[in-house]
This record gives sequence, structure tokens and C-alpha cells, in this order.
Amino acid sequence: MSTATAGGAAKASPAPQQRKSVTGTRKRLAVAFLLPALVLLGALVVYPIGYSIYRSFFDKSGDFSGFANYGELFTDDTILTAIKNNAIWVVLAPAIATALGLIFAVLTERVRWGTAFKLLVFMPMAISMLAAGIIFRLVYEQDPDRGALNAVWVGVHDTFAESSAFPKAHPGQESPLKAGGGGSFITRTTVKAGEPVVLPLLGVPKEKMPDGAEPAKPAQPDPAKVTGTAWQDFTLGKGVGTRNAPDTTESGYPGITIEAVKDGKVVESTKAAADGTFALSDEADGAQLRFPASNFREPYNGVDWLGPEKAIPFIGLNFVTLSVILSYVWMWAGFAMVLIAAGLAGIPRELLEAARVDGANEWQVFRRVTVPLLAPVLAVVAVTLMINVLKIFDLVFIIAPGDVRDDANVLALQLYNSFVDRDSGVASAIAVLLFLLVIPVMAFNVRRLRREVRR
Repeated sequence: MSTATAGGAAKASPAPQQRKSVTGTRKRLAVAFLLPALVLLGALVVYPIGYSIYRSFFDKSGDFSGFANYGELFTDDTILTAIKNNAIWVVLAPAIATALGLIFAVLTERVRWGTAFKLLVFMPMAISMLAAGIIFRLVYEQDPDRGALNAVWVGVHDTFAESSAFPKAHPGQESPLKAGGGGSFITRTTVKAGEPVVLPLLGVPKEKMPDGAEPAKPAQPDPAKVTGTAWQDFTLGKGVGTRNAPDTTESGYPGITIEAVKDGKVVESTKAAADGTFALSDEADGAQLRFPASNFREPYNGVDWLGPEKAIPFIGLNFVTLSVILSYVWMWAGFAMVLIAAGLAGIPRELLEAARVDGANEWQVFRRVTVPLLAPVLAVVAVTLMINVLKIFDLVFIIAPGDVRDDANVLALQLYNSFVDRDSGVASAIAVLLFLLVIPVMAFNVRRLRREVRR
């Protein structure tokens, strides 16, 4: 193309220059800089995905098996348990962590030490999954002397329901006591006022006797009362002491409950003194004396947090899975809180004040104003956590004991187990399944981000 000049001569227009990007960088130069990253991405992401899809069509021995490995995913009980547990993880863990993050973010805005609290809540993010798993494996120990959670749980329980001091106690040979049903022991014959009764028991080690136990004493006869002694009828050393007779080398059972029973009904009850002696009124005359089963109740050892028992039966959630989910929430609630707090800081305060002026209470402001305005941030947090829990592995592998690991199984752990069993076909099929499960979540996230950009 040419343009006319004043002299009538035609002048050629300058040749177009090579187009540059908005940053002034030529496309070829940009591609040259991106090429190493693209090669690395292809080697570490694209190739493994493609090879996993290819390998999922071959069996353990390397022979082509079609879709057999995918069929096994939905027929093998262990893998089905992993799929079910993954579904529970995807629903519960992000929901609980996001809800806690929202609560923490809102409440810490109202206290002066909110920053310090946020720091404490976020600190678990600095701990690796391995370290967190080891910590919570100890926290969830069932033995209250080792497990911190059960130590607290047992302490609270024993505050309202005292455990028995004589869980292993039982009558010996030629004892005047017999089994009374339901774990109780009762005298073989009826008792009479004025005739002291002996109620000997065995089975409590000396070091397990309650504090304050004193040497056993024979009860004094009282014509108006039924008296007796409840004690540990055992003296260390052969031929020492007399069977079914209190001895000063033996210990009384302080606080043990004795009931007087007539025609199957309890007419009176009492507790033994430190030396094992007790007294009942003449109402007990002609009754049988019974040690109720509550005397021999096993000590409460808390909850088996890492056991297969069902915590919520109708969704199949067992205690071990719930425990691992709670440890995950402990780590990631701080992440949710920080993101939500950042979103909360961007909310115009005029909207909140306007709602309060219009007569809304704090709950209505939170539910009808704060939460809807935070919806994009809550979606980001929830989606991020969903993607994260789909590949959860470390916590389950470390926290769940070997005997219940199948009950807490998840897909990433099952993938690992399949590789250990040298069944790379099934392992690859599981990897493809995880990839397919992540795609819808990622698509939702990308669509939401594009919608935000258009705004």
C-alpha cells in the first residue's frame, strides 16, 4: 500500500514489526523461557497420567485385561470401604474445617487478643502430616495413663460416676458367698441380728487396694443389729492366717456396698468402714446379704478412639475414621480461618451497620449479610479442602493401627497398598479414579473463578 505525497510520488509504508506481548517480550523468547517448565510439567504430570491410564488396562502379571481392574474397584470389599470412607471425608472434613474457620474468623474480630488466637489456631499448619499423625496416635491411646484425650474423658466420667475399687474381687473356696446373678455375690444363708457375719473376698492386689484401707477387724455382736466384716481374705505366705476369719494382716474393703435382700427386694444397704466392718439395723434380720454388681464394675477406660466401633451407624462412620478426620480438622481449621478472615476484612462495614440500624440482631446480620457476602471465599476454602482430602494418606497411615487400618482405609492408602502388593494395574485404576473425582471439583472451581473475573 502507498500514500500520496505533495510531489505526487508514491511512498511505501514501513514494514510491520513483530508483535510483542503487553510486557514487551517477543513470543519466541517467551516460549524459550517457558519450554523448560513445559518439559518438566510433561515429564512429571502429563506422562504419569497417560501411563497410569495405559497401565490400568493390564493385570498384575502385565497381560491385557481390559476393564477388569476398574470392575475390581467396585466389587472388592476393601476398595469399596476406601471409596465409602473417601466420600465421608469429602463431606465431613471440609464442612467441619470451614465451619470452624468461619466461627473463629468472626469471633476473633471482637476480641483484643484475636491476632494471638489466630496465630495459635494457624500454628498446626507448620507441622507436617507425619508429625501430626504421631502426635494424635498418642493422643488417641485408649490407656488413660498414656492417651491425653482419654485421660480427660475418664476424669470427667469419674467425676459423675465413680469407678469401682474392687473390679477383680470374688469369693474364694468354701466361702459363705455365692454368685447372685448379674455379677453380684450373695450369702448362701440368711443372717440374724446379734451374730456377726463374715463376707470374705479375694482378687484385689495389695497395691490396688483403696487408699485408707486398714487391717480387717472382726465385727462386734449387737443384739439389735446385723454386723459383719467385708475384707480381703488373703495373707501372703503358706499356712498364714485363717480362712473365712478376719486377720490383722489382711485388709478391710473400705466403702464396699452391702445390701440386705428379702424376697428379692433390698430392704437396707450400707457401706463398710476402713477396717471392713459394717452394721445394719434389725430390718436386715432374716435377710440375705449381697454385694451388688456395682462393687465390681470394671474401671472406665474411656472410648476406643482407634477402634472399629461405629460412631455414627447410619452413615457407617466408625471411631477410627472420625478420629483421623478430627486430627485433619485440627491442622486445617487455621488455613480456613485465615482465608475467611481475609474475606471478612473486605466486607464493607456500612452494610453490616445498615443491617443493625434496620433492627437486625447479630445472628441475623451473620446469617443474612456476613455469610452471603463471604460465599465466594467459603467456596474457595471448601473446594480447596475437598481436593486436599481426596488424596489424604499420611494421617490415616500413621494414626490407624494395623488391625483397624482396613476400616479407616481411603483411596490413596489403598493405592499404596496395591503397589506394595505389586498389583500396579489396580493401583493405576485407583489413580485414574482419583483423577476423575478431582476433575469435577476443579471444573467447578475454574468456572467460579471465571465468573468472578467477569464481575
